[in-house]
Amino acid sequence: MQLDLLTPEGKIFSGDVYGAQMPGVTGSFEVLEKHAPMIAALTDGKMKILKEKLQGGAESFYNIQGGFVEVLDNKVTVLVEGAKEA
Repeated sequence: MQLDLLTPEGKIFSGDVYGAQMPGVTGSFEVLEKHAPMIAALTDGKMKILKEKLQGGAESFYNIQGGFVEVLDNKVTVLVEGAKEA
């Protein structure tokens, strides 16, 4: 699935991924390929991007500041106030 991580300053990450774990306001959650459409609020915390399906596959971590995520048609758009690679 396609994932875009965006801040007001610009695009932080864009690419094809297997999944992502995010800090929601009511708890952490994970989005995988073919996830149902949704919109959720995010809080400050660590976001994990799963780049490969295999056990021990490539991962990236970002410290994000609050925002929102939209999942639609196997595309994930994460809009946050700020993000830095951890």
